[in-house]
Amino acid sequence: MSVMTGQESARRRFTAEILGTDAAPEPLPLSGRVARGVVVDATPSLLCLVTLRGEERFLIDERTTLWKGDEAAVSSLVCGDDAVVLRPPAGGPVAERVWAQPARATGVITEVDGHTLEIDPGHGRPRVPVVVPYRSSGRISVRHPRLEPGYVFDAVGVWREGAVWVTRPATTQPPYPLHAAPYRPPTSRYSGTVTGIATWYDPAFGRSPHLDERAVANGAAYPALDPVGHADTCDRRTSCVPLPLLSTGTTVRLRNDCTSETTVVPLVDCAAADSWICDLCPTCGGQAAGRVVSLTVAGFVALGGRLEEGCFNATMTVPNGEG
Repeated sequence: MSVMTGQESARRRFTAEILGTDAAPEPLPLSGRVARGVVVDATPSLLCLVTLRGEERFLIDERTTLWKGDEAAVSSLVCGDDAVVLRPPAGGPVAERVWAQPARATGVITEVDGHTLEIDPGHGRPRVPVVVPYRSSGRISVRHPRLEPGYVFDAVGVWREGAVWVTRPATTQPPYPLHAAPYRPPTSRYSGTVTGIATWYDPAFGRSPHLDERAVANGAAYPALDPVGHADTCDRRTSCVPLPLLSTGTTVRLRNDCTSETTVVPLVDCAAADSWICDLCPTCGGQAAGRVVSLTVAGFVALGGRLEEGCFNATMTVPNGEG
């Protein structure tokens, strides 16, 4: 699951009662600037979505930009598309940025058949079929030269015909298969504040058309879940960021170091694959290597991220009493 369960919410409330609200702050609601739903109508001047709140309409003007695997015209939107909409900072009905059919595949390559890959994201999640179309293969191969079983893969694109059609790499592939990755010794000392990379994932697997509440959840998957108290162990490796062991339901403060926007999000899932990659995010020149959290699609956009860029540099603070 990628929304807080009743048990996880109760754990946070119990921690707050025992140690104080500073130790377990209340998660902040998702920014009202972000909406996600199914396209039911799109014209040169109006976009209409069906969301969990009902039908929502957005004005299209000269400021509106659209990404559908690449920069595209609003006319490329079709009924049934899964769409994420960002409103301007001042609010209002205008769509500032629209992402249509956004998808991401992060994990280890398990099978290769021509231009089609199968990716294992770890933690028992379903394997993801990935298509590397010819027109994107050059861009992908620059940063992912070894499309072979055992190698890490991370790219963004669009959902099409039940598969992720990737259009651009989200990271640089390590030069060795995962099983040959250098050993990272566990870190015995942790800081309450860590700097690294925030990425994104889609807990609804592009199923916004089903109005799944996970599609608009505000939360984060974490690569260092404490095995104690969890039915499923997070199948991770030691991250290159010294992360403390935390439980699902823990709330953390997160800052987008590129925009200075901040929020409080709950940890709701395992980000196993994030511990397999030790990369940099070039978005705003950050130098801290390693991933700290993967935000949900809506949470990532709400905190100033661009889905096509795949990451932003972030600072995570664990409140006192956690860890």
